[in-house]
Amino acid sequence: MAAARALSKVGWSLLESPAARRSGTVSYLVGKGSAPGSRRAYGTFGMGVRSKLVSCVRTGGGRVLGCAFLLGGGLGLYQTTKYCVQQHLAQGEIKVPGGGLKLTLYQYKTCPFCSKVRAFLDYHGLPYEIVEVNPVMRQEIKWSPYRKVPILMVDDEVQLNDSSVIISSLKTYLINTEKSMSDIIRCYPEMKSVNDRGKEVTEYNNKYWLMLSEAETAKMYPEKGMQKEEMKWREWADDWLVHLISPNVYRTTGEALASFDYIVREGKFGTFEGFFAKYVGAAAMFLISKRLKSRHNLQDDVRQDLYKAVNDWVEAMGKKRKFMGGDHPNLADLAVFGVLRVMEGLQAFDDMMANTKVKHWYRRMESATLNREGRD
Repeated sequence: MAAARALSKVGWSLLESPAARRSGTVSYLVGKGSAPGSRRAYGTFGMGVRSKLVSCVRTGGGRVLGCAFLLGGGLGLYQTTKYCVQQHLAQGEIKVPGGGLKLTLYQYKTCPFCSKVRAFLDYHGLPYEIVEVNPVMRQEIKWSPYRKVPILMVDDEVQLNDSSVIISSLKTYLINTEKSMSDIIRCYPEMKSVNDRGKEVTEYNNKYWLMLSEAETAKMYPEKGMQKEEMKWREWADDWLVHLISPNVYRTTGEALASFDYIVREGKFGTFEGFFAKYVGAAAMFLISKRLKSRHNLQDDVRQDLYKAVNDWVEAMGKKRKFMGGDHPNLADLAVFGVLRVMEGLQAFDDMMANTKVKHWYRRMESATLNREGRD
């Protein structure tokens, strides 16, 4: 549009200038760029062509040249305007997801909690930007007193912490657009406490609840028990399933190295950090996974706990439902899928797919997320 306007302005300048009627004065117009944008327009041609244009004007062709510029600018303006109108009409036919929210996700790609949030955003077709956080220095979230990921910034103003709070808040917003995100987030207050190891932890009230009216709740959960079931399995994904990931992907030294090779490849590491993470981190996590196995009372063969967990999930869905949510995924489906997805490409994932009944549900979830089936 700017280039078209510049061409038109140059055309009018040439037509109106004395150069169109007598020679010797156009060099000032071209050389000094008195018409805004004219230097930029000429500059795209190169010095040889520019000198020919000046020569043409000086020999009495100024009026013809001005008409040419004016015609070119006019056609450019017409095409640009036509394109903008077409774009405007096309956008008018498309519902802007999420009410046009600007979303920025601070994450570690291989973190199961971050993967849960991405699964939700992808399924609902919500556009978002990703800031990959360096897990060692975490400079990308230095501005935040909350030092964990995921963090979701909404319109660069409202900060959402905790994967389940992020998902509940956004789902509430998508259903009840009368409430602002600032209003919604106040429904999930922070609670700080000290755990049994003497470490301060932050929890959030109501994080599995959607803040809806009775009518909206009835529409969201048309059958008795659907809401309670969704909340139960969302909590199960956070409190049980996610704790099976590390012991399984770091089960042996070979699996630990393969896992950290993937983490370093997908994450944001410097050269030294990457080397350190792959070898020292893999050894450390191999040992830590043994402690996690003891803390969560897992079997010696941790694969069996993983198999049982996903089979319990599939069994709870039953044979008549495609998803826990019925014909379409609900928030529990997205949470479980997000957690399991971080194992893709690793031996634990291949073993799970081969030795459990989760495969068909997982592929349906993969398709639903990839195709943004929750946009409407």
